[in-house]
Amino acid sequence: MMKKQEIYHCLKRKGIWYEITEHKAVYNMAELSEIEMPYPQADAKNLFIRDDKKRNYYLLTVKGDKRVDLKGFRQSNHTRPLRFASEQELNELMSLSAGSVTPLGILNDTEKRVKVFIDEDLVHPYDLVGVHPNDNTATVWMKTTDLIGMIKEHGNAIEVVRF
Repeated sequence: MMKKQEIYHCLKRKGIWYEITEHKAVYNMAELSEIEMPYPQADAKNLFIRDDKKRNYYLLTVKGDKRVDLKGFRQSNHTRPLRFASEQELNELMSLSAGSVTPLGILNDTEKRVKVFIDEDLVHPYDLVGVHPNDNTATVWMKTTDLIGMIKEHGNAIEVVRF
């Protein structure tokens, strides 16, 4: 299981550029907005959702200032009705706790059950994203394309979409 330090070592081992901002634990975008961040245009929020039959799990990584229309997402991606996954499901699939949801948690998804959708606004024009390193007491800034590459290399399905 990859925790914060293991994420940092993984990024370094892969030669991926990153910066770290340590901060108090944050559980939502409102709390994050109280913290001085070096790249506020690249803040990301993450929604861990599932279909109503608990067969398909999705992680949506979206530019922090956007609202996500789950019904619209469902229609455009042809899914069954969607619900937020439980903290137990989050822990079982990605070894994360509430408030720490991050696409880097995919590296703990040994069964590769979670499909990731990344907001295209985090790729263009800046190619920069800020996400938790599997712990909500820090934000890791990295190129979005590097994050996408890590998820693909791990074997999870991933798509860049418009939210």
